[in-house]
Parts: sequence; structure tokens; C-alpha cells
Amino acid sequence: MTHDELVGLYLKEVARRGMGAGELLAAARSTTDLKTTTFFDRCLSRPGLLGHAEQTQLAADLANLHAALTALPDRMFGGDVAAFARAVGMTEVQVTAILRTQGAAPTKMARGDLYLDDTGFKVMELNMGSSVGGGDNVILNRAFLAHPMIAEFVAAHGLTYTDTLAETASTIFAETGGSPGDGRLIAVVDWPGTIDTWKAVLRRSAQEFARYGIEMVPCHLGELTVRDRRVWLGRRPVDVIYRVFLIGDLLDPNGPELMDPVLRAAERGEVQIFTPMDSQLYASKGALALLSDEANWHMYRPAELASLDRLLPWTRILRPGPVTVAGEQVDLLEYARAKRPELVIKPTAMYGGIGVVPGWLTDADEWDRQLAAAMDGSFVLQRRVRPVPELFPADDGPMPFVLTWGAYLLAGGYGGMWLRGTPDLDTGGVNMNTGASATCCFHEAEPAPADRPASG
Repeated sequence: MTHDELVGLYLKEVARRGMGAGELLAAARSTTDLKTTTFFDRCLSRPGLLGHAEQTQLAADLANLHAALTALPDRMFGGDVAAFARAVGMTEVQVTAILRTQGAAPTKMARGDLYLDDTGFKVMELNMGSSVGGGDNVILNRAFLAHPMIAEFVAAHGLTYTDTLAETASTIFAETGGSPGDGRLIAVVDWPGTIDTWKAVLRRSAQEFARYGIEMVPCHLGELTVRDRRVWLGRRPVDVIYRVFLIGDLLDPNGPELMDPVLRAAERGEVQIFTPMDSQLYASKGALALLSDEANWHMYRPAELASLDRLLPWTRILRPGPVTVAGEQVDLLEYARAKRPELVIKPTAMYGGIGVVPGWLTDADEWDRQLAAAMDGSFVLQRRVRPVPELFPADDGPMPFVLTWGAYLLAGGYGGMWLRGTPDLDTGGVNMNTGASATCCFHEAEPAPADRPASG
């Protein structure tokens, strides 16, 4: 079945039973505390729904996108990771940090944030590394399945879900070694300025990871010490740092002083960092701009090109000079001014909608000011994607929302989904920082193979 068909059937079933959004949400909250999750108790009134073919195509496209992104240093810069980092907008202090902790291979931990328009999924950004959020989505999958109506719907239509926490645990083992119950201490390390916001969520996630044989302890970077050829949290030596702090934190006045001792310890092999700082290099929107540029398409394999064509909206690094649009050369600044309602300015390395300037919500004079401020800085210009609104149960009848689909790609492949939605249909971005609500996803299981005919 298709996503649209499944949503239509779900809404019909809710209407047939005379159920309102309040009942569905109350049922989810009755089985778990959503306040201590990345949902922050803001939960949409149904799960996302995907057909098997849609889910498998998206998984393949994201794998090809990851392959193309992580090959950019070799294909475009002769293997020079530092040159690649500078090209996508990293500062020199960030380049040094990337080189100091660079892994043997780029992490397989990623989440693509996508809109679904009338042609299919379009990726707004690919987040890479252990700092991506929403991985506790399985908590809501379990909570929804405790409601008889949702459990019956899932069973009747052959739906399932992917446990993102389990897939993340497998990725930790695959990329750092170790095994369930091996006694290693993994410190989940946030930035001092944000730990108060996230500590309850990190503690809940640590409890969930214990199901998979992983001991995690949340803390912030200032609580770690480096001595005796180890990194310590209090009196306990740390084996792995699960990095929640960001490469952007190096730009804080205290950033280098706090981060440098730990990065040097990792460079000496005294602690492992999951994931290394280079993961955020590939998550830069500047890297997506390099992929989007037709001038570079000769470097990609046919399967990668097909996936990029499906997934990527037109994206360019915001610099003066000519760019290619639909096969023709145009001046970037003239194009940006002429097509303002169809474009958005985005910083290359920020997250959560910070610094985004949607042209359709900005007047011409302010747009010109923003272009001038961003030109030659760490910004990209991207074509607007118009997501098709989706209906969700509400007490007064179905209500439309715009969704961001957060699809995980982990060591085992597709790693589940975390969706965020807003009723603002003209939004410049859907994120939890500006009040969005979130949900989990169910998808069709792989159809069972048809019975082979008996031989005669």
C-alpha cells in the first residue's frame, strides 16, 4: 500500500469508532512519561505511516546519499579532509578538531530530515553523528501499541516499526567495539550550557540503553578530567564518550579550553569518541550544496545520481558569481533577489531552525540585507520545498499539519523514523525549538513471499 492509502484508512477507522485526538493522546501518555523524552510531551495524535515500497526506496536513497557525501573528500579534494572542511565553511579551530579525532571511516549514524512533497521525499539536511536527536521514538511506538485501536490497525495492515534505540546500540558496538554487558562506561557528554535542558532526557535514554547491555551516565564536558592516561568522570574511568556537544561549541569563548584536553586524549587513544567530530563535517549543508551542483555530477555512480535527483532540492553555497540553474548559468545574487519567494537562506552548520531565513516570509529589503550579511559566510541558498499537508485526528475533525520526516540511517541500514509536525502550513521550518509536536512511525512489513506452485 501507499502512505496516502494507509493514512486514509487510519482516519476512517478513527472516525468509525468516534475517537478524538484527546483519547488517543491520553492513551499514549497513560503508559509512559513523554516529558522525559525528546517529545517533551508534545505528541501528534497519530503515528506516521509508510508503505513497504516507499520505506525501502527511502532507505536505499539515504544510503546512496551517505555514500556520496562521505566520498566527497576523496572525489573532490584528493583525500584532503581539511580542504573539504574549509570548503563547506568550517573555521580553522574546527578543522583542527576534526583532524584530531577523525575516525577510520565516517560514522554510519545519520538522520535525514525530509519533506514529502507531491513528487516524493526531499532532504532538507542530513544530520550525522551521535548528537542527532529523536532516537527514543520507540518509546512512543510502544505506547501507541498499548491502545487497542492502534494495535488492531497495525496488525490488520501488516505494519511494523524499527527500534531506533536497538539499531543505535548495534551501531555503537560496530563502531567502538565491545559487546552487550561488557562493563564499559559510556559517558553521554553534553555542553555545560545545555545540560540542564537535556539531562532528564539523557537519563531516560540511559535507562533505555540499559535494555541493550550498555551502561551510560549523562554529564557535561566540564565534569570530565584527563589524568593518568585516561579520561575520568569522578572516580570512574571512561571508555567511550557518547558525544552530545557540537563542533559549533568550539566557537564559544570557553570552547577550546573545555574541549581540547578531551580531544587530545582521544588522539592519544586514551578514550574513544562516538561519534568523532568529523561526523558533523558531512552534516554541513555546504556539503549538500556540493552534491547538488551539476558540475560535480560526473563524480557519482548512476545509483547515487538517481538518489540525489530524487532527494536533493537545488542548493548552492552563498558566494558571489555564476551558478547553474536548470542547466543555465546565472548570477547567484541576481537569481536570489528575483526568486526570493522560492528560496531560503540557511547556515551551513546550525541546527533546529537557527539562522534560517525563508524568502517567502521576508520582505525584499530585509532579504537583501540578509543576503549581504550571509554572502561569503557559512551559508547556503536552497530552493523551497512545498510539503503536502497531512491530516491528523482532532476533536473537531481531521486537522492538517506540515511534517518533517526524520529518517535514521544506522550501521544496519534503515533505523526508524522520528516525525515533527506543525499546524502552520506556511512554516519556514518544523522543529521542536519553535513548538512543533512529534510522533513515531509504522511501516508495512516486507510482504511474505508467495507460495511456489507445486511441481507436477
